[in-house]
Amino acid sequence: MRNLRLAAALLVPALGVAALPLFAAAFSETTSTVVVEVPVQVIRDGQPVRGLTQADFSIFDGRKKQVITGFEVIDLATQASPAQRAAAPTVSPAGRRHFLLLFDLAFSDPKAVVKAREAASKVVDELHPTDLVGVATYSSLKGPQLVLGFTPDRAQISAAISTLGKPEMLGRNPDPLRLVLADAKAHFGSAGGGGVTGGEAAAAKEEAALEHLQSLVAAEERAEASAQQQAVINLTRSLADLSKVMGGVQGRKYVVYLSEGFDSSLVQGSTDDDRRAEMAAQSQSGESYLVSSDDMFGDTKSLNEIEKMLEEFRRADCVIQAVDIAGLRAAGDLGNRRSGGKDTLLNFAKSTGGELFENFNDLGGAMGQMLDRTSVTYVLSFQPDKLEWNGSFHRLKVELANQRGARVVSRPGYYAPKPFAQRSPMERLLDAQTQVVAGDEEGSLDVAVLAAPFAMPTERAYVPVLIEVNGKTLLAGKQGPTLPTEVFVYAFDSAGVIQDYITQNLAFEVAKVQQQLLASGFKFFGHLELPPGDYSVRVLVRNGTTGESGLRVVPVHVPAFATSEAALLPPFVPEAPGRWLMAREQPRGDYKQAPYPFMMAGTAYIPASRPVLAPGQETQLALVAYSLADGNLEANARVLSADGKEMGPAAIQVLKREAGGKPSRLVANVTPPKLPPGEYRLEVRLTGAGAAHTSWTPFVVQGS
Repeated sequence: MRNLRLAAALLVPALGVAALPLFAAAFSETTSTVVVEVPVQVIRDGQPVRGLTQADFSIFDGRKKQVITGFEVIDLATQASPAQRAAAPTVSPAGRRHFLLLFDLAFSDPKAVVKAREAASKVVDELHPTDLVGVATYSSLKGPQLVLGFTPDRAQISAAISTLGKPEMLGRNPDPLRLVLADAKAHFGSAGGGGVTGGEAAAAKEEAALEHLQSLVAAEERAEASAQQQAVINLTRSLADLSKVMGGVQGRKYVVYLSEGFDSSLVQGSTDDDRRAEMAAQSQSGESYLVSSDDMFGDTKSLNEIEKMLEEFRRADCVIQAVDIAGLRAAGDLGNRRSGGKDTLLNFAKSTGGELFENFNDLGGAMGQMLDRTSVTYVLSFQPDKLEWNGSFHRLKVELANQRGARVVSRPGYYAPKPFAQRSPMERLLDAQTQVVAGDEEGSLDVAVLAAPFAMPTERAYVPVLIEVNGKTLLAGKQGPTLPTEVFVYAFDSAGVIQDYITQNLAFEVAKVQQQLLASGFKFFGHLELPPGDYSVRVLVRNGTTGESGLRVVPVHVPAFATSEAALLPPFVPEAPGRWLMAREQPRGDYKQAPYPFMMAGTAYIPASRPVLAPGQETQLALVAYSLADGNLEANARVLSADGKEMGPAAIQVLKREAGGKPSRLVANVTPPKLPPGEYRLEVRLTGAGAAHTSWTPFVVQGS
């Protein structure tokens, strides 16, 4: 069979398509309905209140009472057993808990940070499978750095905690959405080899991490020595910016802030009783010139910055759970403990509704009470009238009827959406993250996806992914001379682990390709490399100018080809060449030289991701099967509606079966019955030697 390189004529990346930075600056505003989702917890005597209904709640946007248009109850405690937890249902983004593990490198000793990784891992062990976790670091030199975005993938979280983003400790190129940090197989593979034991390997990794952190913290300490108060201001401003970004994340949000804290006297004045008595005596004796105003009263500017930061966290409905990691140092290191650090951590936590954790042996267990309190969430939804897209803050109030002694915990307000051009790169990143992780098909871009597994000599299958994007929807709104387009493809296995991904940025020169985009659109060819199992392949395509996007989710089963598991791939409908503007992925992975998979009678073709069939007219199909029995085959086909209702049989005839080779390749004709315009599924069944194989593909019947 021909190699992918020989099929290059079918996949031309040169028609105005080029590399482009991830984000653009222009914006075309579109009319959208905004739905505000408000997660609410109701607590009585420290325990969540269950059994409430929509009628128990009222919600006010400012002074105006809103009509509650949506109501959802999420009770994480209902998954009590390990089996139930593993099979936990999909939870909407607004009902999910988000934990950002933030390691403070500016105000922490490196040895304490290294030990804090263990504490953070224990927190993750106690979380519910539907909880999402992100990992970040803060330094005065770089500010907040997102190491890993919010993900359910515990292997990636473990890799992020153990490396804290050190590039040479990772296993693959960075993922722009920060959902995949490291190649799990490379990172968590055997520690053996060369006589190195698992314990020695772990010690070596810890030593490497410590060396990395010491170099960072040494620079921090030099900066602190010259301007400690400015370092505090930098921290609070950076965290305020982080909280604004977190405000755009749906759901309950918790920043687990692992730090030793900064000296509270930098902002509050001296807390030493003897020093304050000395300053008071100097003032009374006329020696006030000897008294430092900052020592006596604190730094007003720093205090104001801290309060602004805490208010931003409250507005973002983001709670700081402060973890004092000073106690994690070795005994000989405790003499360098920053005085007053615990006071600042306590202020951060209590001011945002969180708690301070100190002197702990098991942080996960210590946080157990907080996890229990937040295990029941009521998600209230409403649609505000005439909401301007200006990023303004709107105050909310949630009231509860007939529940004496109960306390309502809910977001104090929400931010109106901002035009895409006004969003920061981090806000755009988190928005894409949220869409991919949630896995809800949505968006204004019309996107169709085809993905199918092909056997390879190794365990992992070669899974081509063909993405069709309707050009009219992609071009909607005001465009510049260049149309930046972002493509994200992630394969989630049944445990929520991302096994592989594709990301690529394209740039279309509008003057060159507008006519073809309007006539059809563009088609992207990429591939995934996946082990046997069931997958949710999630494809997000976004216009980098307007922010308009489309998310599609395709289920894919990868057979155990090595054990001869039988499989009939989706029926492929070859398309006439030249219909789409073609683009393909950058060479990647172990299979970048894989044989081109779509062949029929020795000729390469490109299948349609969403075929268009005409009732009563024959359409040619290419059928590909593995472990198909020799001999005569019986073929049957039927049409189902998009929701699975049977619409009638389709006439099908197998014309040819190619001799020899694996897999088996067949050519067939199918004629669908009379159908009104709409979306359907074509199901094909092959029976031979007592075995039956079934697969399906979506198709469209167009109106006249």
